[in-house]
Amino acid sequence: MLPHLHCTTECPGTCKCDPNGAVLCVGSSITDVPKQIPATTYLLQMHNTNMTVINERSLAGLDLMLRFSLTHSLLHTVHPEAFRVAPQLLSVKLSSNRLVALPPRIFSPLTHLDQLLLDGNRLESIAPKMFEGLSDLQVIDLSRNNLGSLAAELFTGLSKLHFLNLGRNSIKELPPTIFHPLTNLKTLFIYNNEIKMLDGGVFAGLDNLTELKLHYNQIASLPPQLFCSLGKMNTLTLSANQLQTIPEKTFYHMPEMKKLTIYNNPLLTLPDQLMGHMPQLQEFYLYNTKLTTLPPNLFANMSGMITLNVHINDRLSELPSDLFCCLPFLDKLSLKSNNLVQLHPQLFSRLTRLRLLYLNDNKLQGLPGDIFRALTQVSTIDLKNNQLTTLPGESFLTNSALKFLNLSGNPWDCGCGIRGIAKWIKHNQGVVADNDEVICSTRDDRARRTISSLSDDDFLHCDALMVKSRLPTWTTKPTARPQSAPPPTTLVTTATPEPQTGPPHVTVLPSSTLALPLQASTSSLPNTDGAPPSEAPSAHMPTVFYHKMVLEVHREYVHNNHQRGVDFIWFLPSETTFTWFLMFSHILLVAVGVFLLLATLYYLYRLNKSINTLRAEP
Repeated sequence: MLPHLHCTTECPGTCKCDPNGAVLCVGSSITDVPKQIPATTYLLQMHNTNMTVINERSLAGLDLMLRFSLTHSLLHTVHPEAFRVAPQLLSVKLSSNRLVALPPRIFSPLTHLDQLLLDGNRLESIAPKMFEGLSDLQVIDLSRNNLGSLAAELFTGLSKLHFLNLGRNSIKELPPTIFHPLTNLKTLFIYNNEIKMLDGGVFAGLDNLTELKLHYNQIASLPPQLFCSLGKMNTLTLSANQLQTIPEKTFYHMPEMKKLTIYNNPLLTLPDQLMGHMPQLQEFYLYNTKLTTLPPNLFANMSGMITLNVHINDRLSELPSDLFCCLPFLDKLSLKSNNLVQLHPQLFSRLTRLRLLYLNDNKLQGLPGDIFRALTQVSTIDLKNNQLTTLPGESFLTNSALKFLNLSGNPWDCGCGIRGIAKWIKHNQGVVADNDEVICSTRDDRARRTISSLSDDDFLHCDALMVKSRLPTWTTKPTARPQSAPPPTTLVTTATPEPQTGPPHVTVLPSSTLALPLQASTSSLPNTDGAPPSEAPSAHMPTVFYHKMVLEVHREYVHNNHQRGVDFIWFLPSETTFTWFLMFSHILLVAVGVFLLLATLYYLYRLNKSINTLRAEP
């Protein structure tokens, strides 16, 4: 027999009635379910009302209503018989009210209920048989309450449940078998509670679970093989707990994992065998720990990784050379705010698709010249706030896609070692995002200058410093002369090399300039006249050679040129092989020249003889 329907199109003044049967009632003047609601209503939503009690007749007369919602109101009491007049309900939502307790089995008349949302209240406990008989329940939300404990049999009979949210409560312990009846559960949230330990079999039987959130608890340790039955898991959060270590193989047998977080734990070590085959894992978070290093194969089974955040670990000072060996699709890598002092040259050698690299706020003192060589697609590199004093000039030569580079906050030494990278910065100022803040820290006339402002003239002295240690000892002495002789106009300089096994030679870098300060050597010249050595140069000594002499490898003949107070001497290299080659070439050219000259003379002789013969003929 069909229920008796009151055909009416009236709609209460505080409500909006949809022709299809949806009614929305909003306002502080509402203290109970309005009486003039159309009988054809299937969805009733009440929001921001002053309704404090759902009594035994509040829902009467709405025989077609399937979904009832009363949220963000002053509700604090529900009558034990409130839902007996609406057994057809499929969904009840009483979120964000002031409920402290509910009568036991209050929902038992709703045998077809599939959704029950009680989040955002002040519930301190749930009766052990609160859900008894509700075998069709699929969704339960008890989050944001004050629950301290749960009965072991609370979810008995709820084999169809696939979503359960217990987050943001005060739960301290979970009964070992509490989730065993939930064989079809897919999503389980237990985050933001006060759980300190978990039983090894608490998740046994949850073969269909895909999402488990345990972050922001007080879990200090994990039982071995805690997650071994969760083969369909794709999201697992264990961040913000008290874990100092994790048992080996804890994350094995999770081939569908896509998101795993263990950050914000006081982790001291990680086992070598921790991660199983996770080809679909696209994100991994590991930060705010006490780790000093990482296992070399930590990410070896995560071939599908796209985003990797290993940052804000203030004790992490070392990374294995092959740590990122097996991440061919990695797009973003964050290593910022660690304690890294140096990096292995091959650390990034296989990250050929990496676009974003963050190394800022570490303690890096230097970088290998080829560390970024394989990063042909990288667009952003952040190196600011480290302890870098210089970088190899070839550091970014292969990074053709680089668009943003941060280098500020480093104590750059603008001596000779920075010449190469300074030249690169000067030609790529549009790439260096903080170019105006990349400043010299040296205590000389370059202090506070930007590196991009340094020119080639600022490094004229550098080649001497680079090869000074390779030079023989130079001794300069005046030519012996009688006292009556006129002062000499030249200075005789001889090279006295250090004792060595091979032939003495001077090594000079190609296309480089060698500055030889001579003041120290001239002040200690041998005194042939027995007079005390002079502290100043002789008046007869050419002053251009007194302060600095510069030797430069050049392709021209021996020559000297005075420029800006420095005398440049250019000369040919003295390598034996090259010298013999030049000598042979010279002899060959002379021989060819002589041959051509003789051939020309012979030709002219024959030509003259022929002309004379022609003239002699009649």
